[in-house]
Amino acid sequence: VQLQASGGGLVQAGGSLRLSCVASGRIFSSYVMGWFRQAPGKEREFVAAISWGGRNTNYADSVKGRFTISRDNSKNMMYLQMNSPRPEDTAVYYCAQDNGGSLRSYNSGMPYWGKGTLVTVSS
Repeated sequence: VQLQASGGGLVQAGGSLRLSCVASGRIFSSYVMGWFRQAPGKEREFVAAISWGGRNTNYADSVKGRFTISRDNSKNMMYLQMNSPRPEDTAVYYCAQDNGGSLRSYNSGMPYWGKGTLVTVSS
């Protein structure tokens, strides 16, 4: 499985940014996809996940109502729309893929990871 996140950069607090993730290596539409992030000096944390068909989503409390996860199975793509970002959202964002199609707890992460993309939110 190969995953590559993109779209990071510098954004002002209150602005918007969209991250993208392209996946290859197995049938994209069969698996849960997710976003995680790691801020400087902190552990990696769960941000959002989306079920195989896109019908079900989960979000960390810290991003609910501000971030939206989506996927386009016809393009093997996943997205994270970040609205009203805050300085505390500054982190390297990673896309990940699970081994199942239904959502579960992601305290331990997902089995497959891509290289991250840095998001910096200025105040």
